[in-house]
Amino acid sequence: QVQLVESGGGLVQAGGSLRLSCAASGSIGRFNTMGWYLQAPGKQRDLVATITSGGSANYADSVKGRFTISRDNAKNTVYLQMNSLKPEDTGVYYCRLGVLAFISWGRGTQVTVFS
Repeated sequence: QVQLVESGGGLVQAGGSLRLSCAASGSIGRFNTMGWYLQAPGKQRDLVATITSGGSANYADSVKGRFTISRDNAKNTVYLQMNSLKPEDTGVYYCRLGVLAFISWGRGTQVTVFS
């Protein structure tokens, strides 16, 4: 059983910053990919950023240059530093863990960006 707990969401002015955290526990596995997905209001859940256990990161085009994903393997935690936030970044951010064919999701954390 894997548990993912997100934190760090909130209400922020456009142009501001937030840092999301996702702490993983349970049978995580040494080799895995963790990521952040955004579900905007009325939209499907879309990839924001992913990072492998080796530190290789990928980003959606919309967040490149603004967001940075990182992880601390010793703490089993992945972070998303979000800068220059825009109203279109608003939604629920979900943490995802992938190990082989097994996918786990966190409950999500709300981010609201107002102008």
